[in-house]
Amino acid sequence: MGFSLSEMWGHMGWPAITVAAVLLVMGMASLTVFIERIVTMRRSRRASGQFAAESGGHLREDMIENVIAEADKYPDGHLPRVVKTALATYRHARDTADVSQLSPAERTRRHMERYMEEVGADLRRGLAVLASVGSVAPFVGLLGTVLGIISAFQGIASTGSGGLSAVSSGISEALIETALGLAVAIPSVLGFNYLSTQVTRDEAALTGAAGEVLDSIEGWAEEALHERTVVPERQGAKRGVA
Repeated sequence: MGFSLSEMWGHMGWPAITVAAVLLVMGMASLTVFIERIVTMRRSRRASGQFAAESGGHLREDMIENVIAEADKYPDGHLPRVVKTALATYRHARDTADVSQLSPAERTRRHMERYMEEVGADLRRGLAVLASVGSVAPFVGLLGTVLGIISAFQGIASTGSGGLSAVSSGISEALIETALGLAVAIPSVLGFNYLSTQVTRDEAALTGAAGEVLDSIEGWAEEALHERTVVPERQGAKRGVA
């Protein structure tokens, strides 16, 4: 006796229908997260590429304001945000005193270490949903199958008919739940693995970019220190000659 999916759905009891509805919601949630992450990553990479092309040669201390202004044009990019945060932090540390007596470069580096953790968390936002759906969906489907088999055997007990045809129809309806759980879990696991790889690559690129900015900031600080020590020495030497 053949059954279509619509007929099987019509023969399911409320427990099995509830489990199937939960699986459908989980599938929609994982699909929504996957699409949102893909769109967000593409926007970020596009904005970061444009920002790097426009401001790649402007990373000098006298161009801090210009680079920050350019970064504000690309709010969707992670790279502009990282560069802007580093430069804005250095500018504030340079212009204000600190009770800890740390140099502006060191204060900037410490702040960026914390900020990069926030960037990593933002890049991984939503991946927990994919991981949870991928690991839980098969068990939810199995629960639906167990409930369906229990319902089938209860029907057999109430009618008194225990033939193979009576059992096979109920079991086939119950196994739909397992198939649905696997159909939801497999794409979620694949999506999680793909996004994790992309996030790792982006995070490594952003960490490298942040390191380059911090190296430039430390170079500016060394140049400023060199000017403060060498210029007075030259002035003193000129006065001695005179």
